[in-house]
Amino acid sequence: MRFHEVIHSVYFDDLDAFQILHNARYLLLIERTIGSFWRKMGWGGPLSSRHNPDQYHLVRLNHFEYHRPVHDVEEVRVRVWVERIGTTSMTFGFRILPIDEDLDYATGHRVLVRIDPSSRRPAPWSEQFRTKLAPYRADLEKTP
Repeated sequence: MRFHEVIHSVYFDDLDAFQILHNARYLLLIERTIGSFWRKMGWGGPLSSRHNPDQYHLVRLNHFEYHRPVHDVEEVRVRVWVERIGTTSMTFGFRILPIDEDLDYATGHRVLVRIDPSSRRPAPWSEQFRTKLAPYRADLEKTP
């Protein structure tokens, strides 16, 4: 399974009074990484139901587990992949890691729901969307 990873800088104004990355900033790092993933897949830019009906989606859930703090100003890696795709929902998995080791600062997942742009009700993901995301899907991995 593939993943998408981006390096982000942690700036002084991202830190809390204890000089660690403020918990709300983790969400921003995830948001920026998923935005980068959509652009990599060719789905960035203005909303267009004709060119990409699957870009109409809403965030249903963000779940974080904080394992250890990010101290001070530094760079972190943020890794995202697709845990699973249901009929109308999709779950991204993510990890926030230091640059030089694979020990998590935080892990979690984000659930999106595809919506019809007119009714704003849940709608199925397209087959093209599912096909393009297949290499990034953990639920398609074969177990030995």
